[in-house]
Amino acid sequence: MRTLYLCYFGLREPLVQTQVLPYLRELIRGGIGVHLLTFEPRGNRAWGKGAREEWRARLESQGIQWRSLEYHKRPSLPATLYDIAAGALTAVRLVRREEIDVMHARGYVPAAMGALAKWRAGGKLIFDIRGFMAEEYVDAGVWPEGGLLYRLTKMAEKRLLRASDGFVVLTEKARKTLFPPDGERRPVEVIPCCVDAERFRAFDEESRDDLRRKLNLEGRRVIIYVGALGGWYLTDEMAELMAIARCKDASTFSMVLTQSPPEMVIRRLSALGMSESDYLVRKVAPEDVPRYLKAADFAVLLIKPCYSKISSSPTKIAEYLASGLPVISNAGIGDLDDLIAEDNVGALLDAFNWESYEQALEKMGRLLLDQGVAERCRESARKRFDLASVGGARYRRLYRRMFEKECGVDHHFDHR
Repeated sequence: MRTLYLCYFGLREPLVQTQVLPYLRELIRGGIGVHLLTFEPRGNRAWGKGAREEWRARLESQGIQWRSLEYHKRPSLPATLYDIAAGALTAVRLVRREEIDVMHARGYVPAAMGALAKWRAGGKLIFDIRGFMAEEYVDAGVWPEGGLLYRLTKMAEKRLLRASDGFVVLTEKARKTLFPPDGERRPVEVIPCCVDAERFRAFDEESRDDLRRKLNLEGRRVIIYVGALGGWYLTDEMAELMAIARCKDASTFSMVLTQSPPEMVIRRLSALGMSESDYLVRKVAPEDVPRYLKAADFAVLLIKPCYSKISSSPTKIAEYLASGLPVISNAGIGDLDDLIAEDNVGALLDAFNWESYEQALEKMGRLLLDQGVAERCRESARKRFDLASVGGARYRRLYRRMFEKECGVDHHFDHR
């Protein structure tokens, strides 16, 4: 079996490196031939001499045949439509020349490419639904609900759902919303954002103690956050939680590892009365993130609670748990409410106020006294987010199910 993976990101973007490529390697482990099509910002101009060929050779040695097109950004809608047309034409050629059996589309724009290519060249289409696109733009305040772009996206969504032969969603809530239990006969797999758990177990207690000494963290209770600031991520509320934790326990130290401008959180921490000795905001290389996680006591993740987020599976949750860290999160994000309650690996915020912050911090204090909490977190990550036993196994199962029997037809597509 051969698959063409359609990805509307550049090869070197962190998401592709940490999510897409590991999953493709898992498909290869299952005996599936993999072709990858990416869209590179600035096209060939973004690559140094020989870099593209080096990457092509590296991926080919792993069993991945890589091709790319240029990504166009502006003007937004015409540029995207142009990329969809170019991607579809390229997919048609590859399906015919390489005898591709399946097109695997990561998100709505690649799914549009795949649906057009399927119409022209045949084959099967997997719609890997990474979130509710129209609702995400509305919840982010980018589109008005009921506006032209919203309505066009919802129309396209219905057509893409009808055109697809199999589906991936990130959460059980998304599956129940999109696919009524008795209405969908095509294969659907729930595959959250997974991680290689061993990457986060590689640092022993000595490594933890060394890093804590270097950062002058001995005797401190360390909160950590890893990831972007602003947008969906509630930076001000996170800073408030960290400030209250410092107020309740003077030993508290906050670490924020981010690629975003550091002043986005430093300004708020300072306004809340925290001194520079109480926090560290730093950009670190991806390979160093597990070391910093190992040096922490617990982690935090606060995301804007809204309808579209029921389909979200934040990768950082898997990374936190794989590092043995319990988590403070707000309610209403994907399947996190059930996960935290069932596995007893954190505390949920019901509101963003002093009382709710205090309650979550008190529960976290009790969890940290539990000698088994770190191993319980790691076990939760293995059970729910392991790259091989969860992500890879379910992707391979989806491919197998698509070819085991004929697919049915479903008409229950509107998920609002």
